[in-house]
Amino acid sequence: MAKSFLALAIILYFCLFQCFAASGSMRKAKRIRARIPCKTLVFYFHDIIYNGHNAGNATAAIVGAPAWGNMTILASQNHFGDLVVFDDPITLDNNLHSTPVGRAQGFYIYDKKEIFTAWLGFSFVFNSTEHKGSINFAGADPLMNKTRDISVIGGTGDFFMTRGIATLMTDAFEGEVYFRLRVEINLYECW
Repeated sequence: MAKSFLALAIILYFCLFQCFAASGSMRKAKRIRARIPCKTLVFYFHDIIYNGHNAGNATAAIVGAPAWGNMTILASQNHFGDLVVFDDPITLDNNLHSTPVGRAQGFYIYDKKEIFTAWLGFSFVFNSTEHKGSINFAGADPLMNKTRDISVIGGTGDFFMTRGIATLMTDAFEGEVYFRLRVEINLYECW
């Protein structure tokens, strides 16, 4: 009887020890920790929208417009309904004439009548001595905010399966023909 009582006490002790150990590790798993980016990059991309007169240097074009719009002038009502595709140069500084380190390729859709806002889906495509591959982005762009965050959803080459956040800031704009964005990319998953 004493042996079975001792065996039962040992099993009970072992089970309680396991429960306390498991609950302690569960508490640790739920803790949120500050994340530090594994890589930070800053680029500028330059968008020149085709307006019917600048075909030689345009890097973006309206490919879809609402019934009240057209394909060379952005629609009234905060450009609502316009779909623009782009193939913009990416530079390391804010000078349009600097040597490009890649291309920003994708689209944006103006998706709200009440205020300027867009939805973006694009890639930075690199083929330089410093970077090869692409970084892919997607997300809402509330244009009236000074800075906006969109998701880095993947990549290829040097940026294989990377994820993070890109902070956009309108660095310059000239009417409805040209704008320049400063893009600070903070990657939290680097391979």
